[in-house]
Amino acid sequence: MSGSEPIRGILFDMDGVLLDSETLSLDAFVMGAKDLGHDMPLEFARQMIGLPGDACARLVIETYGSDIDLKRLFQAQDKRLHDLVEAGALVMKEGVVPLLNYLDSKKLPRAIATSSSRARADAHLRHVGIFERFDAIVTRDDVTRGKPDPEPYLRAAQAIGVDPKSCLAVEDSHNGARAAHAAGIRVLVVPDLMEPNDEIIGKAHAIMENLHQVRDFIERSAEST
Repeated sequence: MSGSEPIRGILFDMDGVLLDSETLSLDAFVMGAKDLGHDMPLEFARQMIGLPGDACARLVIETYGSDIDLKRLFQAQDKRLHDLVEAGALVMKEGVVPLLNYLDSKKLPRAIATSSSRARADAHLRHVGIFERFDAIVTRDDVTRGKPDPEPYLRAAQAIGVDPKSCLAVEDSHNGARAAHAAGIRVLVVPDLMEPNDEIIGKAHAIMENLHQVRDFIERSAEST
């Protein structure tokens, strides 16, 4: 990836990039586990950032044993997360609306590639009012292999009809950056709860502080082509 190809499509992760939801999801997991009598500290839950559901399930079993009722555990998390969202705790990350407005002005197609379920992604995007602003949404229910596999990003690029090398991905997690890079897509990393390590810095086209900088990057790229 030389980075010189014009940007013709934007692919977004959802949690931690568009939605300030990573902390909510982790808190909901810890609370849901406690509801079932399990002590699963926040430090353990943080290992799930950017992982698809099956990988999260394997992590729980490997750490706490196969006797845990995974279905009840994740149902308890969903209930706790739903309660937090309904209480008004879910908000967009800074700069989402100005960035989407800019993409509208340039008629740039955009899609989401998320490790969240279809039900959760649709509900959360509708809750904050941006569901209709994406041309496609690829969730963990739409792929056979989740991040860090490239499939979610390849499907998202295909959904908007743009060659991966002409796409730009925006990610916050390590596994998300690995997935986009493996798909041959330039990736801007905007860290949320995970700071990029040397590997991720090497895979990223650039590290950005926020979505305002992402907008500026896309604008500069458009001017240079």
